[in-house]
Amino acid sequence: MKIPELIYSTVTNTCARCHQGKVFENTNPYNFKNAFKLKNSCSECNLKYEKEPGFFYGSLYVSYALSSGFFMIWFFIDSFWLHMDAINLALIVTATILLAFPLVHQYAKLIWLNFFVKYDKKYAKVKQKKEDTTSISPDTRNVNVQAGN
Repeated sequence: MKIPELIYSTVTNTCARCHQGKVFENTNPYNFKNAFKLKNSCSECNLKYEKEPGFFYGSLYVSYALSSGFFMIWFFIDSFWLHMDAINLALIVTATILLAFPLVHQYAKLIWLNFFVKYDKKYAKVKQKKEDTTSISPDTRNVNVQAGN
């Protein structure tokens, strides 16, 4: 697993294997209607996302680590600059974690999937070859436009 590939797949909500198909039904984690709904498989390389029942339970550990990161950031900010009361710090950390939860939940599942599925260039090239064979050359487009006139 290469870190840039993990970051790209996570931030763009794309398949860990081909970096093309979307993992979540909705790319906006704050649209609560179906923000947490995963697709069954990749539309481009047919990778089945949930390997077995309960596969994404492990993403809770990743979610915990990401949420702990928010706490540590606020703790250091408070220690070096703000010097707030403990109750105010606790309220700010809690609010931050609650507001970031949908994004953290989505990122945790994507990171967890990237732990087990590696990016493979041959699956990315499959779509590129399809696009190359189905694309219309500029000369053909001009002939079609002139024929329509």
